[in-house]
Amino acid sequence: MTHFIDIKGVHHAYKTKHGPLPVLDGLDVAVPKGEFCAVVGPSGCGKSTLTKLISGLMRPDRGAVILDGQEVTSPRKTVGMAFQNPVMLEWRTILQNVMLPLEIVAPGMKTAEAEARARHLLEMVGLKGFEHKKPSELSGGMRQRASLCRAIVHKPDVLIMDEPFGALDNFTREDLWQTMRDLRAAEPFTCVLITHDLRESVFLGDQVIVLSGRPARTQFVLNVDLPADRTIDILYEPKAVDMLHLLRDQIRIAQGRDGEMH
Repeated sequence: MTHFIDIKGVHHAYKTKHGPLPVLDGLDVAVPKGEFCAVVGPSGCGKSTLTKLISGLMRPDRGAVILDGQEVTSPRKTVGMAFQNPVMLEWRTILQNVMLPLEIVAPGMKTAEAEARARHLLEMVGLKGFEHKKPSELSGGMRQRASLCRAIVHKPDVLIMDEPFGALDNFTREDLWQTMRDLRAAEPFTCVLITHDLRESVFLGDQVIVLSGRPARTQFVLNVDLPADRTIDILYEPKAVDMLHLLRDQIRIAQGRDGEMH
């Protein structure tokens, strides 16, 4: 089967003054077009390195990163990114911040068309009426909503999310999971989500990939058999609870703590 994202036997090490620091060791990841792939693993195992390789910000030492049938060798315009810290330009309004990728990726687009696209997304995430506010006038959750809009305003083929909800309180985080679910239904894209939250991985993912301890390889893949229109309540149902227990056990193994009582 041909996958939209295909990571084959990737090895990567960082150069340090003490010599190479291996972070990825023969990593294999396959994500079909339109799927949401959540990646979990121990802290420092190379999850963020994976996002840099997919986006083309880095090249692996060995192996290949294939995106839509082509090897990734440089940054791609067809990739959108959202991070834990939703960096916004304070001298621009929220609307202008969301429009920024269109100015870079599609400079020929008419301003009215770009503005209409940005306004549409802001309305979808509940920010209608805040278009002309400055970032400092919005809460952390609202800024993250705007950041999600900015990440997909140019209709990327792939959205990479590196712990985008990690700094938010639990209630805001769960609310944004549902926003993400709705965005995905309305704006189809292939997504790779890096997260430390197992509940988040099950709620949002079609598959959850567990990475081993550093240097990371693919330790386990969980196919999330839950309805696409899932609500938060589904996380308390037996099927989801069993998935969470299974993932927690896999994280213990990745951390070298599989001998502990649980």
